[in-house]
Amino acid sequence: MTDERAKGVVTGVFVARDGSSSLHGFVTVPAAALTLDHAGIPGDLHAGLTRRSGPREPWLPRGLRLRNDRQLSALCPVELAEIAGRLDLPTLPPEWLGANLLIDGLPDFSRIAPGSRLAFGGDWGGKGRFDGRAILRVEAYNMPCRRAGRAVAAATGRKGLEFAFVKAAAALRGLVLSVDLAGPIAPGDAVVLIPPVAPKRG
Repeated sequence: MTDERAKGVVTGVFVARDGSSSLHGFVTVPAAALTLDHAGIPGDLHAGLTRRSGPREPWLPRGLRLRNDRQLSALCPVELAEIAGRLDLPTLPPEWLGANLLIDGLPDFSRIAPGSRLAFGGDWGGKGRFDGRAILRVEAYNMPCRRAGRAVAAATGRKGLEFAFVKAAAALRGLVLSVDLAGPIAPGDAVVLIPPVAPKRG
């Protein structure tokens, strides 16, 4: 594995709590910092070691208990700006899409491979031993859905965006993550992308 790893920075952190937003239950609000445990963000609507199966697992009965691979949601400002342009909006705040993290500087953010890690904080810069505070595992690309579209429609007063968002956000919707190393994350923290380790060929 090369030490020339992609580097970014946290530009915003957000939480979703009951009653925190009038737009939609999953819409987030800004926070000064996040303190993660292995269930995610304490008090956040998506926190938990497990979650229930649903429409994302059409091969399973609804309501089964699964490992929670959707503890946090991360977005990129460059991709948000592109979605906003496609929807003819001046801006698209990450809160409307339920983001917990806004991360700038990592190219092709929504295409980061599952199994990658995002390492937060410290001065190591991807070389040597990690000296930061938290590590998140990239679980999957976060597929656009009408739920997020409804939040955008509610915020803008444009009902047609419920459906238009799904198309406009294709390949730009960000990532869902789970906690590998629990710890704090705050705006200004460095982010280092650690790609998945390829198996050695024998």
